[in-house]
Amino acid sequence: MKRKAHDDVPDQPNGRIDKKRRSSADQTPQTGVEHHFRTGLFEKTVLQEYKSSYATSAPYKHGVIQDLIAPKLLRNVRTEIQGNLHFTPKETDIYKIYQSGDLANLDGLDNFSLERLPSLLTLRDALYSAEFRDYLSTVAASGPLSGRKTDMAINVYTPGCHLLCHDDVIGSRKVSYILYLTDPDRPWKAEWGGALRLYPTQTYTGDDGEETKVPSPDVSLSIPPAFNQLSFFAVQPGESFHDVEEVYARGKGEEEEDDGGRVRMAISGWYHIPQEGEDGYEEGLEERVAEKSSRVQLQGKGDKYDLPQPQVQTYAQVNGHVSVDSNGKEPAKASDDDDDSTLTVADLDFLLEYLALTYLTPDTLSSLSSLFADESSLRLSDVLSAKFSSSLRSYITAQEKEHPLDNLSSLDIEASTPWKVARPPHKHRFLFQQPSPSSKDSSTATTPLHSLLNTLLPSRAFKKWLSLATGLTLISHDILARRFRPGLDYSLATGYDEDVSRLEVTLGITPTKGWGDDEEEEKKEEKEEEKDEAKDEEEEGKKKEEKEEEKDEAKDEEEGEKKEEEEEEEEEEEEEEEEEEKEVEKKVEKEVEKDEEKDEEEEEDGAKESKDLHNNTTVANGSKKAADDDNEGEDANDEGKDAIEKGTVEANSSTANGSKNADDVNEDADQEAKEKENGATVANESTNPDPHTTTLNSEDTADPAGVGGYEVYMAGDDDDSTSDAHSDHGVPIPPTLASSNTGAKSSKPSNTRGKHSDPAIYTAAADDDDDGVLFSMPAGWNRMSLVLRDRGVLRFV
Repeated sequence: MKRKAHDDVPDQPNGRIDKKRRSSADQTPQTGVEHHFRTGLFEKTVLQEYKSSYATSAPYKHGVIQDLIAPKLLRNVRTEIQGNLHFTPKETDIYKIYQSGDLANLDGLDNFSLERLPSLLTLRDALYSAEFRDYLSTVAASGPLSGRKTDMAINVYTPGCHLLCHDDVIGSRKVSYILYLTDPDRPWKAEWGGALRLYPTQTYTGDDGEETKVPSPDVSLSIPPAFNQLSFFAVQPGESFHDVEEVYARGKGEEEEDDGGRVRMAISGWYHIPQEGEDGYEEGLEERVAEKSSRVQLQGKGDKYDLPQPQVQTYAQVNGHVSVDSNGKEPAKASDDDDDSTLTVADLDFLLEYLALTYLTPDTLSSLSSLFADESSLRLSDVLSAKFSSSLRSYITAQEKEHPLDNLSSLDIEASTPWKVARPPHKHRFLFQQPSPSSKDSSTATTPLHSLLNTLLPSRAFKKWLSLATGLTLISHDILARRFRPGLDYSLATGYDEDVSRLEVTLGITPTKGWGDDEEEEKKEEKEEEKDEAKDEEEEGKKKEEKEEEKDEAKDEEEGEKKEEEEEEEEEEEEEEEEEEKEVEKKVEKEVEKDEEKDEEEEEDGAKESKDLHNNTTVANGSKKAADDDNEGEDANDEGKDAIEKGTVEANSSTANGSKNADDVNEDADQEAKEKENGATVANESTNPDPHTTTLNSEDTADPAGVGGYEVYMAGDDDDSTSDAHSDHGVPIPPTLASSNTGAKSSKPSNTRGKHSDPAIYTAAADDDDDGVLFSMPAGWNRMSLVLRDRGVLRFV
């Protein structure tokens, strides 16, 4: 990707030469600007103190001046900025910020606009006045500085914003500076981040005696922001490496009232070497400075000092090599008649120890190959087998808890762990491991991570699997494990300039959640939870049914026994009644006989005797009827009980049938979930809102911090200059990706990109426009990406 001198990190506007200044700084009398600065700043003793401090500073010469500007003027400047200027969100692989337009363009504004920014215009002219330029060049021993080429802009960092390591060497820059405009009534705290951090360098001498400076992966000095503080340093090729620490998001329980939103606002810019026509101009100086640029060094011999260094091996070299995994098993050897067109039984036995069975079936491999032929990329989920995935995850999680590495220096990490630190930081910084030189290394042979690096990935069986999944013929491999620490690690965009395409395979083994693309995993977990809940409900239903059945059986037995008792009682009562009736009949007969005898004796008393018999019979019949009525009541109650029991049985039957239907549904859903879980997935393109322009006091400025961690492939410019894609400029991240938390995208590669697009600013692409992103994958667990990388394709994390 071709770099241009005016395409740079966020602390840059156009750096244009201002030929039509409303107030000429060169002609401003010295007494005309002194009152805009702190009282006593220009005294010789103060100047000498700053000069001495600058000369003895480290890791390279730099200076810090507190309370530079008259407080009232700078407060007015801040108020004008907050109320009148608009800021554009910008994001590339190297920075994420909000930025104003070039302040050199203030003179081009109409009078109405200028009347709203009088303090800002005054400040700009004071900073580039002859008096202050002479003052700064004296302190920095930089030589004369241009008063015609102004180069400044206002940058705002909110939580999540950052600027990664670079050296500022572009064109005619001579001195870099930052004037902070943070809240004057709420002092900035160092724990909020946003510090200017300086990197020391180490000098390497080549065989030809040429010296190359390489920055350390660790910063040696951190300068937190403060209102009205000026930080500055001379731009030195290959030496003035620095970054801006990420502004950190609030922790749990922290309120906005405590920090004001953590808005790091500053005026940033450069002083340039004198331009043609100015005192001190030297013809050809800018070209000579460019030759010393770190970008030139990095394109040449400097690469040999990079870590990690490639360890490319051809598969022919490793066919005879036998390594042993953590289980003591050997990977399959290649036989003479073995080829890459099929997986042998030995291959399958070996791969099943590591990969999910679904990805080893001929149908799945055929489908993947067809997809890869269309897209030149794949994104797969749940690639590792459940057993190996669980073992690996447990190991990584335990290591993170037992040996946290986030706060250790590179020296401590490399001295106490198997991890190394990638460098130089203006290209990349992360922890890495590479395959062991010998399989006899027993110190790490028992870890699952070692098995991945030394057993699975370099194996012939895995190579055959890759060939079947992509349809490609593979001849060599270079394996690397990377660990990216939060807020520390990254890989800036680098080009690929080989004529032969390369298959790049990334296996994501990030065990934590919250990387913005957890929806699939959350859905899977929800289905698993629903499945477990359904099983629990089913078991509870079955237990309830069993209890109800036991209860019903017990009730039936109880009712049966009760009914038998009642029937027995009824029989006994009937027998007693029959006995009573017989006794009554006998008594009546006796009475009748007696009465007849008496009638014979006393005929006049017959009517009375007859009345007594009727009354007794009525009483006897009435008693029987009452008993019959009671029996009918019991029968009715029994019928009522039968109806209730029958209703309960029907309700239970209905519940049982409902449970059975639910089981059927859950079984179908479970089967569908299993099919989806085991199947290969390819991510769809994500669409997100475009970035917006906002005023500083708008709440929208507090852009939610992206989680980062996604790996991106982008098309470079349609020329051959792609090898300088690292360093200061940055590759623009399009809005569809920059505003997305997932970083998930897949599209067919196309190496075309607007040659005249500004790499410092991304713009919203129309629906049918190519935003340059070819493929991206967020961090996550057990995910694999396969990308065919061609010449000119950029890649960064």
